[in-house]
Amino acid sequence: MKRAAAEILREHGPFPGANRVNGVTYDGDKVWFACGDKLHALDPASGKIDRSIDVASHAGTAFDGQHLFQIAEDRIQKIDPKTGRVLSTIPAPSGGGSGLAWAEGTLWVGQYRNRKIHQVDPQTGAILRTIESNRFVTGVTWVDGELWHGTWEGEESDVRRVDPQTGEVLEKLDMPPGTGVSGLESDGGDRFFCGGGSSGKVRVVRRPKRRTAA
Repeated sequence: MKRAAAEILREHGPFPGANRVNGVTYDGDKVWFACGDKLHALDPASGKIDRSIDVASHAGTAFDGQHLFQIAEDRIQKIDPKTGRVLSTIPAPSGGGSGLAWAEGTLWVGQYRNRKIHQVDPQTGAILRTIESNRFVTGVTWVDGELWHGTWEGEESDVRRVDPQTGEVLEKLDMPPGTGVSGLESDGGDRFFCGGGSSGKVRVVRRPKRRTAA
């Protein structure tokens, strides 16, 4: 397993009226983050909030290229980002979740204390498969076929790449002590966006370069 200190490139926030950051996602332009009763769209270039949607947003957030998905207690809401309207809901696995990601036409739901990541049918909420972790799971993201998730236990937090078949930890980026990761999303390139929980911050962390085969 490769292990390194996380390189924090930038911090955004805290923001007025948003005292915690739960889930985060990226629509190719804006970083959306959940803070309990609103979803905020953050411009990562300026660090300013462009707009907000009034919707229950207690945990993970995802974007499928057209719609936002948001965990709200025991359900996952599908949201039109243009209007803020909730279009449909499905049950969350085991009555809840922490992280949320979109990949391969399905949702991936991190479960914090259960230490699991479920692949979920976005139409029905049916669990398609489950990956076990050995740490509390917060945010979840896929990028270039790699599965990464955040962890947060006590004062220790990291972002780790795991084998999507076995759950084996392949790589870890250790966050500074006391710096938690609540939500996690990749920009599809060399950046992760990390929700900072009760710090009210969104942190930008460098994603390690992939090794290319010789």
